[in-house]
Amino acid sequence: MIISQTPLRLSFLGGGTDFPGYYASPGNPHGGAVTGVAIDKYIYVIVKARFDERIYLNYSRKEIVDHVDEIQHDLVREAMRLTGVAGGVEITTLADVPSEGSGLGSSSAVTVGLLKALWAHQGETFTAGELAAQANRIELDVLHRPMGVQDAYLAALGGIRHIVFGPRDAGKVQWERLDLPLDAVSRLCANLMLFYTNRTRNSSTILTRQVANISDRTNVLDALRDMAIGAASLLRAERFDAFGELLHEGWMLKTQLADGITDSDVDDLYARARGAGAKGGKIAGAGGGGFLLLYVPLGSQDAVRRVVGADLRELPFRFERDGTKTIFNVRRDPHF
Repeated sequence: MIISQTPLRLSFLGGGTDFPGYYASPGNPHGGAVTGVAIDKYIYVIVKARFDERIYLNYSRKEIVDHVDEIQHDLVREAMRLTGVAGGVEITTLADVPSEGSGLGSSSAVTVGLLKALWAHQGETFTAGELAAQANRIELDVLHRPMGVQDAYLAALGGIRHIVFGPRDAGKVQWERLDLPLDAVSRLCANLMLFYTNRTRNSSTILTRQVANISDRTNVLDALRDMAIGAASLLRAERFDAFGELLHEGWMLKTQLADGITDSDVDDLYARARGAGAKGGKIAGAGGGGFLLLYVPLGSQDAVRRVVGADLRELPFRFERDGTKTIFNVRRDPHF
């Protein structure tokens, strides 16, 4: 039996610039950039060998099929195809938080976690960067999902990361770990609050609009890329309050990328939080629902809880230094 653990993520700044249609465009000489972090909320994938050759799947539904092609869960189906696992397995996925429409990169975390566990089942290992590239191949190239590529890298790599995409090459991705002192990491994390908006959304609808708008929003995307670079610089310098203010500027720009990223309810919640002392924030992921991330100095957090917490559930979290990993591996020796 194999168990993989893969972290979810928070994208601070630069979301939208990780779409290949933007960063790999021939007219974009600078590419895209994202600054984000993995958090201690996880997707777990369990792969267990079975005596028979059927395929058993357990997620929000249950499937029992004879062939990979019959699998309805598209991520499991394509991960099995890529890794060459044809049958004789039971696969279970578990999530710490709602995995649909949370804005925490859950679909890519599931894909990365599946690949990590299935390759371990096959006795193979790949680097974090290779797993992320494979996950993006499944979601973007095979399933044609409208999405960026950052989620798979943050899930696979872990830590606080500055990631650069392109330019002019959809497969060119470089990353840097922002290795802050432990006390600085603790201070930064302590100033971040995460609230569940009590609603999920179909991110593909919003992301499809973003993709369609890329050519008309190039100036906004350029500014978001520059803000991601600026965010990395502020974090390195431990200028955390300035980073919080940059989150606000980034959110104001992000809402211009497509309809549906925000609405009057989200705007009201965010305005109340800002009025109570939050320096900045954003809806995690594509927008429209899921989790609201806020940067709030410690002295203002109780006030923010009073104005927001009555409507929303707070999710305490910490940063996760590690990316996807195998936390349990007991395989039958095929040669014994």
